[in-house]
Amino acid sequence: MTLSEFEIRRCEKLVAEFIQQRRPPAHLRAELDLAFRIDGQSVEIYEVRPHWRDRDKTLEEPIAKATYNKSKKNWKVFWQRADLKWHGYQPHPETASIEEFLDVVGEDSHGCFFG
Repeated sequence: MTLSEFEIRRCEKLVAEFIQQRRPPAHLRAELDLAFRIDGQSVEIYEVRPHWRDRDKTLEEPIAKATYNKSKKNWKVFWQRADLKWHGYQPHPETASIEEFLDVVGEDSHGCFFG
């Protein structure tokens, strides 16, 4: 089940604020930037950078993902390993809110999201 329209708008606002605080300076954004998307009940944060062979194309590097579980009313937290699969973030696999998810990603105590 997807997020409601209200929940989507709320997530967009909160995640956009988080991204804005962590974005690189304006003069570097053509080389590296942060963005996010909401797909169904998931929020994904990713890096955007030019393709190394064709600078007219961009590459997206996933950083973090949270998926809302409506029945449990919590968010599952994921990070992408070198195998390009999403794995539960073991230090903090679930959060009660999108704000708590953003706090976990921002803290990045194990260097899984931003290295």
